[in-house]
Amino acid sequence: MKLRPFTLLLFFLLVVQGTLSFAQQSLLDRKISIEVQKTSIKEVLITLEKQLGFTTTYPSNITDFKRVISINFRDETLHNILKIIFASDECQFSALENKLLIYKKPRSYTISGYVQEIESQEHLSIASVYIQELALGTTTNDYGFYSLTVPEGSYQLKFSHLGYKNGFKNLNLIADTTINLDLAPSVESLEEVIVTSNKVAYESEIIQMSSISLEPEKIIDIPALLGEKDIFKTLQLLPGIQTGTDGSSWLYVRGGTPDQNLIILDGATVYNANHLYGFFSIFNGDAIKSIEAFKGGFPARFGGRLSSVIKINMKDGNKERLSGKFDIGLLSSSILLEGPLNKGKTSFLLSARRTYSELFLKPIQSKKEKKSSYFFHDLNFKIHHVINNKNKLFWSNYHGQDQFKTRLKRKNISTLERLGWSNITSTLRWNHQHSNKIFSNTSLIYSNYNLNINYEENVQDTFYKYITSSSINDISMKTDFNYYPSPAHTISFGGSATYHKFVPQSTTVLRSSDVMQKNKNIQNSLENAIYVEDDWQVSERFAISSGLRISYFNHKSLNYLRPEPRIAFAWNVMPSLAVKTSYAKMNQYVHLLSNSGTGLPTDLWVSSSDRIPPQVSEQLAFGLAKDYRVSGYSLSLEGYYKKMRSVIAYKEGNRSIDIRNLETLGNEDGQNNVTFGKGWAYGTEILFKKQKGNLTGWLGYTLSWSQRQFKELNLGNKFNAKYDRRHDISLVALFKPSPKITVSGNWIYSSGANYTIPSVISLNTNNNVPFQTTNNIPDFNTTERAVTTNNFKGEATHRLDLGIQFHKKNKKNILRTWSFSLYNAYAQKNPFYYYIGDSPSFSLLNESPAETEVRTKTLRRVSTLVLIPSINYTLRF
Repeated sequence: MKLRPFTLLLFFLLVVQGTLSFAQQSLLDRKISIEVQKTSIKEVLITLEKQLGFTTTYPSNITDFKRVISINFRDETLHNILKIIFASDECQFSALENKLLIYKKPRSYTISGYVQEIESQEHLSIASVYIQELALGTTTNDYGFYSLTVPEGSYQLKFSHLGYKNGFKNLNLIADTTINLDLAPSVESLEEVIVTSNKVAYESEIIQMSSISLEPEKIIDIPALLGEKDIFKTLQLLPGIQTGTDGSSWLYVRGGTPDQNLIILDGATVYNANHLYGFFSIFNGDAIKSIEAFKGGFPARFGGRLSSVIKINMKDGNKERLSGKFDIGLLSSSILLEGPLNKGKTSFLLSARRTYSELFLKPIQSKKEKKSSYFFHDLNFKIHHVINNKNKLFWSNYHGQDQFKTRLKRKNISTLERLGWSNITSTLRWNHQHSNKIFSNTSLIYSNYNLNINYEENVQDTFYKYITSSSINDISMKTDFNYYPSPAHTISFGGSATYHKFVPQSTTVLRSSDVMQKNKNIQNSLENAIYVEDDWQVSERFAISSGLRISYFNHKSLNYLRPEPRIAFAWNVMPSLAVKTSYAKMNQYVHLLSNSGTGLPTDLWVSSSDRIPPQVSEQLAFGLAKDYRVSGYSLSLEGYYKKMRSVIAYKEGNRSIDIRNLETLGNEDGQNNVTFGKGWAYGTEILFKKQKGNLTGWLGYTLSWSQRQFKELNLGNKFNAKYDRRHDISLVALFKPSPKITVSGNWIYSSGANYTIPSVISLNTNNNVPFQTTNNIPDFNTTERAVTTNNFKGEATHRLDLGIQFHKKNKKNILRTWSFSLYNAYAQKNPFYYYIGDSPSFSLLNESPAETEVRTKTLRRVSTLVLIPSINYTLRF
């Protein structure tokens, strides 16, 4: 009998044996006594068959049946006796009525390796590795590594990734095998291929919900304010992620606040991710390889924030040849260089960006008295070194700075004001492949955020100087392991330890050469965590992702030890329709004392303490995902409910930060000005995408509510959060009629934000602002003076942005691109902020016939960013 047909038959019998009756399964459980000395295995089997009345079927090469053995059993099951006779883990036994089947266990082997881009040797994350014969597959991790364990046999492996030609590899699997594959760019692509972390994935096949993966080239194509391609502004075009004021890049995710977003750049935490007072983010899109955002259902490896995780990875650098990019825009210019230091082994990446806005300010300023200047810059630097096939080193660094300066000169006085803030991150990572199933990353991380305010005054011969600063320094150690026991299982586990050094306030006051005041407040804390995750494809239609994170926080004698369970389910009702649900609990131990949510750099980070408890959230989400695979459309619908505890806010009368009094906020007395309460956020998100064809894009809609409740605010009653916006709509379209032209546009609509209007204000609508209030505002003549929190609903915002790009590549393979965009194309006057001004009127304050002239308080609107054109020139080589 041939082995292969026989083996197939045995597999079939093994599958159906689970449906047999108890009588059919009882043969292996029957007990017997037997004693033989120096007898062949074949004779022993014959003896067992005679005593128990069964026949045996087996392949001839399963063992050496002439081998002589001696056994002695008393009242032992047939199954245990057979395990001794066939002393090997390669044999299995099955009973069908009075027949015994002996067969070899199918051997399994592991295929592992890396997928990378053929030209730059950049690793491709989330590339697909698929075996058609088994209908099994996996994806690469962040470093291009994959592992797939399958039975021995002959297969064809298919490797695929968005923007690349498919790769194929034929394999006769008879042992553990390493296959590294290089993918070539698609010939249809005119532009230099940008390595991305995303592939066209079917939403119904992904367990993870409430997550977004952005392709960097999508960011480049979308029209942007002043031509600055911004990651955060692109994220704001997706459901569940909202902006603050019009044009800002601050993120409000599912009813949370900006400080509740964990922003990670190559493993390092970024505390202030904005330039130009929040108009732009600090991330230079030229240096970015992947962007992934989580709004809920958080994997256990992430923690420390309540609302979202924004994970950003830098490119690793081209290991084969020198390449680069120059970009010149109206606001700033940037340069990117990457190439080999040691070809095939060591690469570098250098990216720099700087604004020249101060050049535009000079011509419009007075030459005699007041002069102001502002600039920001970014610098990214990364080295990637391949030690050998199983060990790699990465060293990535970022430095960014904003600097605002105002100088005033008059006859007897001169003043100088400086406001600056900066971020520094540095990550040293060791990437190690322990085996073909175990992969790890160990990182040493440094992160710094620093705010400096400097005021100098010179009056005749008297010199006065006031310096204050605030900073946070993190030193972290982190290790993560990925274990791939089978195609249906991926287990991740690891831990982290972070030492926080907060300096909420450091102040120095000088008068002439004398030090009048000098103090510095320091808060040290330790934040640790361990976690484990398990992604398990239970069956073809059901998958579960479970995890547990245990966080520990220490500040002085205060200790917190808190479990954070995470779980998600996905059920494929049909091949292209999935039902999903998730639950996640999060703790946040660092807090932002914010300037009324404006996102200015005067916001201060402080540690949890005996006066400031950790914030806690629990989020439950439910969703549907439907794919239309032939046409390339997909539809996802998610509903969520999030409850928060110990959220932070200022008490009545302490709603903003005076930069001249920062020292009162950095100490414990200043922290008494804040209060803690509860928060609720819930809503529905819809995302309809088109991913194939010359026309791609998406339509997103969010219906949401966000509420807060504090004992010391709004008389203890619930109120709508500032950025409780009922409706949020975004429409994005990208059209490429030919490889030389890209046309893009996006339209957004968002309900108005909420503001607190004092009860003594009499609203005057002569400035054509359509006022509406969320609560009744007392009339001017009443004696009621209580302030209702967020009692005024601002106007809705909407705008249309348009863009077009022209590409041309010359014979030297140099690509140039002209980009033109128009921000707020139909000149909508969206509110940037409101303020209360005076306007004359007459009012009868009593029944006396005499009229008294008074000043009526009028609410006025300020609009900016109306019809903003931009032009950019880009050169790639």
